[in-house]
Amino acid sequence: MPSMPARFRRPTLLIVGCGDVGMRVLRLARGRWRLLTLTSSPERFDALRAAGAVPLLGNLDEPATLMRLGRLADAVLHLAPPPNQGARDPRTAALLAALARGGRVRRLVYGSTSGVYGDAGGERFDETRVVNPASDRARRRVDAERHLRAYGRRCGVVVSILRIPGIYAPDRPGGHPRERLARGTPVLRREDDVYTNHIHADDLARACVAALHHGLPQRIVHASDDTELTMGDYFDLAARLCGLPPPPRISRDEARQVLPPMLLSFMSESRRLDNRRLKADLRLRLRYPTVADGLVP
Repeated sequence: MPSMPARFRRPTLLIVGCGDVGMRVLRLARGRWRLLTLTSSPERFDALRAAGAVPLLGNLDEPATLMRLGRLADAVLHLAPPPNQGARDPRTAALLAALARGGRVRRLVYGSTSGVYGDAGGERFDETRVVNPASDRARRRVDAERHLRAYGRRCGVVVSILRIPGIYAPDRPGGHPRERLARGTPVLRREDDVYTNHIHADDLARACVAALHHGLPQRIVHASDDTELTMGDYFDLAARLCGLPPPPRISRDEARQVLPPMLLSFMSESRRLDNRRLKADLRLRLRYPTVADGLVP
């Protein structure tokens, strides 16, 4: 029997880094795409198959295991994190080398971080702002973005980069502030506080799918909701919604003495992301436009 003409085939989507958000994307894309997932954990095969995907065994830290990827998919959703150290992202570099060899991929969406901007002093800004990473964690993302945009220009691939802030959802592991509130972790007093940005995990999954369909070439989009709250006000709101006491407020000097370095780094960067491209370019209407809409347990 002759093969079906390409125009009648479902396009194939490869998800690299299929964690919580990737699994939400699978639910949205099932039936519309032929779905593949790259995983380095054979024990995840059953769960990925149950979600409608064909699991592929491979490891971004072992480029030899990626050799066939470039011939398998029309589009790629890259949600895998960089390594935990260094200022470069060799994982993204290895993935792009494999994809370039195959030459089949026409669209790629990458989940980056809003941390690439560093501290903006609470300023509100759009995607044209110059990056200013303040940590190696953010520098790795800048390195990945640079390689991705170069790959897109060189290989004629539409690359969309989503800069993602804090992800939350009541059903996301560790994705609701109730655990932190229950521990009594303090926040900064108002005069020291910083603006933070948020996106519900379901809206982020929808943004990923929208970018696969509507993303513009080598375009950056803030995948952020409409909320404009300081970190302390965010946790105060969550406490009210959960019926818990508000977190204690401390000075920045006190925070340096009692809070871990990772948490302190988030308390050192203040920014407000303009999300007009998310709505205009990707044609996305947020289901949870503010954290007040999405935090209800």
